[in-house]
Amino acid sequence: MVRGPRRVLWRLNVTAHAEAEEAVSELLSGLFGQIPVSYAPLDSRRTTLSVYLERKADWSADRRKRLSQGAKELRKCGLEPGNVRVALRRLAPADWAEAWKRHFKPIEIGRTLLIKPSWSRRLPRRGQQVIVLDPGLSFGTGQHPTTRFCLEEIARRKTPFGERSLLDIGSGSGILAIAAARLGYRPVHALDCDAEAVSIAQANARENQLSEAIQFFRRDLARLPMHSRTRYEVVCANLASDLLLRERERIMRRLAPGGLLVLAGVLRREFSELRRAYRSAGLRLCADRVEDEWHSGSFERRR
Repeated sequence: MVRGPRRVLWRLNVTAHAEAEEAVSELLSGLFGQIPVSYAPLDSRRTTLSVYLERKADWSADRRKRLSQGAKELRKCGLEPGNVRVALRRLAPADWAEAWKRHFKPIEIGRTLLIKPSWSRRLPRRGQQVIVLDPGLSFGTGQHPTTRFCLEEIARRKTPFGERSLLDIGSGSGILAIAAARLGYRPVHALDCDAEAVSIAQANARENQLSEAIQFFRRDLARLPMHSRTRYEVVCANLASDLLLRERERIMRRLAPGGLLVLAGVLRREFSELRRAYRSAGLRLCADRVEDEWHSGSFERRR
């Protein structure tokens, strides 16, 4: 399971107009890789969104600047977030542990997968595979629309006849690789440039008795060799749009002929450019979804 910090956690509260809640939530999701928890009193026109940080230093000068710029962009788009107020508070371990239990519920991916935190007593439906994953600071519990799209595509593309190989680029908590391994994909490989994320993903795989089925690597996509002997039938990349565009060739070199490429982490306004780039590389868009500000898509490669 994802383990939170053992001593303290920091809660970052951002207060804005209630009408701008969704837009500010997407802004914070992009900055911190986690869905904010929101709270709006009935008698107030303002809402408070909270994200949880392992270190005070994670609320860096760069992120403060990007939040301020994001608020300005919202105003340019005609959405007034109001006087955005930001507060950082140190929490005791018991505070955030109970907060997570209140807000993180089991998630069903069709009738195929049930993803639940360790404290949930929810039983799977007949034929459902179970993944136990507690919320933590590494991106990926299935709550975010982009993660959920990837999970649904992995579940939809599984086959009972033979095993399919899968590569997860930017694995975070390891949820996509763990789901694939649970559903019978083999081999399953996963990459992340962050050493802590790799460590957490490995721990999650062990908790789900899948450590032998998945290989996790600390790798930077931008530094992978341009040529790869290993090609995968399914490649998932839940990454920022600029990285998906810049490293298109490296990603393509790892996709087998006839393979499926699942791209997520893309804002709605960025998707058309991404689709053109991958279509020009010979891929065909076969499934996509818009949810909130996110536009995710799956692409098939010709054989």
